[in-house]
Amino acid sequence: MITIKEKKGKPKRPPDIGGQAVIEGVMMKSPQAIAISVRKPDGSIARAYQTYSPPSKKHKALGWPVIRGVVNMGLMLMLGVKTLDTSAKLIGLESEEPSRFEKWISQRLGLGIEKIVMGLAVALAAGMSLLLFMVIPSGAAALINGLTANLLIVNLCAGIVRVAILIGYIWATGLIPDMKRVYMYHGAEHKTVHCHEAGLPLTPDNARRFTTLHPRCGTSFLLLVMIISVLLGAIADQLIFLALGIARLSFPLRLLRSLVMLPLVAGVSYEALQGLAHSNSLLARALRWPGLALQRLTTREPDTSMLEIAIDAMKRAMGEAPESEPSPVIAVSPVIAPTEETTPAPGSIPAPEAEPAS
Repeated sequence: MITIKEKKGKPKRPPDIGGQAVIEGVMMKSPQAIAISVRKPDGSIARAYQTYSPPSKKHKALGWPVIRGVVNMGLMLMLGVKTLDTSAKLIGLESEEPSRFEKWISQRLGLGIEKIVMGLAVALAAGMSLLLFMVIPSGAAALINGLTANLLIVNLCAGIVRVAILIGYIWATGLIPDMKRVYMYHGAEHKTVHCHEAGLPLTPDNARRFTTLHPRCGTSFLLLVMIISVLLGAIADQLIFLALGIARLSFPLRLLRSLVMLPLVAGVSYEALQGLAHSNSLLARALRWPGLALQRLTTREPDTSMLEIAIDAMKRAMGEAPESEPSPVIAVSPVIAPTEETTPAPGSIPAPEAEPAS
């Protein structure tokens, strides 16, 4: 998160709060806590909560520009996997009896079934990402480099391939009914963040008026990564040519260069994302437009119950849980762990008398 310094004559901007759509719910991350709220099949709300301290508080260097982007990307990747796993537990998707094969693997490796499944899922996701966004574009660039020595054209073609794969992948996942609901929760998350940033009370009616698009979204970040990789890739290629005295990069060398450059590309992209999100100049609005346009594929208009879930997670991440409900339980996991705290579905218990607004 970027530290905001209050300037004379300018109101202090509220701290950035980010989030993620999960299975039937939303995760919200504030500078001090991480909270997940999900809607269970019976209509009740199950939650997970943990206090959070940015790595830059322990090591100032991790909060430096560019470096903080690399750190943030790593944390969000790890948090993303764990929050999806947590949301599945909260709604009871992992209560099924393990198969014989899963038990056999667990016994042979001496690990819990949960860790094995998560490890395989992470490995599969990493392998698919490497294939789609590194191997295929690098192969295309290597072929084009055999036709032209113009490094900008070569890297531009690789970037176009990456963007095309990204758009195709997002479009295809949007055809899956369960993913459509995830994208609706994604829209609920964005509307709630907008409502918070506008300083309005967090209610479904207030959140509903805002757009489902947000300039700090991970979708925009991914697009920025692919665009910036074109520019930095062309510069890196030229430096490699000068250093090694070669005329073109082979496929293995180009793939290696892409992997080595990824942290730098991610760090620069993070700074660009934050800069564009916090500026309202004409140039900033024009540059962030492609990312917002891409979000039309990853967000959908949410219903009221989804907005309630996003608001519930937001309030808990900010430490504003209603006093009438149990206090959040701090998890012991390094990132996030589920609790069994639930709020019954509306109508299942008598509603308390409303108090007059202060």
